[in-house]
Amino acid sequence: MPDTSHPPVLLGDRPFPHSVLAERHPAIIRQVREALPYGPAQHRALDELLAECTEGRIEPLPADAHDRARWADWGLNAYVGRSWFEVPWLWSESWFYRRLLQAVGYFGTGPWQGVDPFRPSKQAELDSAGTDEELAALDALDARPAEERERALLHGSLWGNRADLGFRLSAQGARQADAVPGLVADDSDRLRSLLDAPGGPGPRTLCLVADNAGRELVPDLLLLAHLLATGRIDRAVLHVKPYPYYVSDATTADVVDALRRLTGAGGAAARYGRQLWSALADGRLTLRAHPFSCAPLPYAEMPADLRAECASATLTVFKGDLNYRRLVGDRLWPPTTPFADVTAWFPGPVAALRTLKSDVITGLDADTEARLDATEGGRWRTGGTHALIQVNVPG
Repeated sequence: MPDTSHPPVLLGDRPFPHSVLAERHPAIIRQVREALPYGPAQHRALDELLAECTEGRIEPLPADAHDRARWADWGLNAYVGRSWFEVPWLWSESWFYRRLLQAVGYFGTGPWQGVDPFRPSKQAELDSAGTDEELAALDALDARPAEERERALLHGSLWGNRADLGFRLSAQGARQADAVPGLVADDSDRLRSLLDAPGGPGPRTLCLVADNAGRELVPDLLLLAHLLATGRIDRAVLHVKPYPYYVSDATTADVVDALRRLTGAGGAAARYGRQLWSALADGRLTLRAHPFSCAPLPYAEMPADLRAECASATLTVFKGDLNYRRLVGDRLWPPTTPFADVTAWFPGPVAALRTLKSDVITGLDADTEARLDATEGGRWRTGGTHALIQVNVPG
C-alpha cells in the first residue's frame, strides 16, 4: 500500500519549481557559455541541453558514462523519456547539473576535463570588496568574549552571503544576534547545549554538510575554526560536493580557495586561516566528498557508511536550502509539521542552518506562519529573506 501519511513529493510542474526549470536553468546555461572559452563541441552540447531540458524528454547517459550504474540506482531508468517537469523536482534539478557537466566535457578525457564551469563566478565573489569588509570585521569581533564570538559566527554561517554579514560579524551585530530580523525558528540555545554536553568515550565530532562556496563557505570555516580552537569540539568533518553542483556548491577546490583567501587577508582572518590549515594537516579537520552528496535523493536514503558516520557524530549540521530539502524530504509539508517528526529517522543529533529559498518548510508555530502569510503572502518561503536554526535529537 502507498504511504499516504506524507504530502506528495514536489514535482517540477509546481509554480516555483517550474520557474527554476524553465527560467533559471536556461539562464545558467547562458552564464556557463559566456564564463569560459568553450569550443564548438561544448556549445553544441549546451544548445542540445537547453532544448532538452525546456522542451524535450530526459535522455539516458552515454553507454560509457563512468557513473551510469550509479544513476540507474538513483532512478534514471524510470524517468528516461519523461518530461523534466513531470518528475520529482529534486531529481530533475540534480540531473540538470549532471548533464551540464557532461556537456562541457567535465567528465571527458579532453582539455576541459575537471574544469569547474562555475569557477569564474565563485572566484569573483570570493575576491569581491564585500568579502574584504567581512574579513576585516573579524578584527573587531576578536576582542569580544568567546561566547559572543560564537553567537556571531553561528549567525554568520546561517545567513551566508547576505550583504549584512559584515554587520553580523561585528561586535554590534554580536550583541544584537538574538534579534536577527527574519529568523522564523531559533533553536540556537539547544544547539549550543549539545556542544556543552559531556562527550562520550570518543572525540567530540561535528559533521558540517556545506552548501555554497565563496562568501558562504568562509563563515562556515570560521565557525569550525572557532569551535576547534575553543575546545568545543575535538574534530570536524566538512562534507563538500565531489564535483561542481548547483552553480555555487562547495567542492574541495573551493575549500582550498577559501583558505588561501583567509590566510592572505591579514589580521584575525589570517589567524583563522592558519588554524584551519593546521587542523587539516593534523587531522582535526577532514574533508569528505561522498558521491551521495550529489544524489537526487533525500538523505533518508543515504548509504550505510554515511549513516554510520552521522550516527557517531556529536552533531551533524546541514547548511542551506538544498540540504534542508534533502534532510526533511522535498515535500509541501504543512509549515507547522514538527521538525522532530520529519527528522526522527536521522541516526544522531542533527541541526539545520538555512535561509528559505524554496517551498519546503517545517517546524514553524502557527502564529509565525499566519504572520508571514498575512504580511508577505507566499514570498517568504522562497525569497531568502528569512532563515531558521532547527535542532533535533532523535530518541
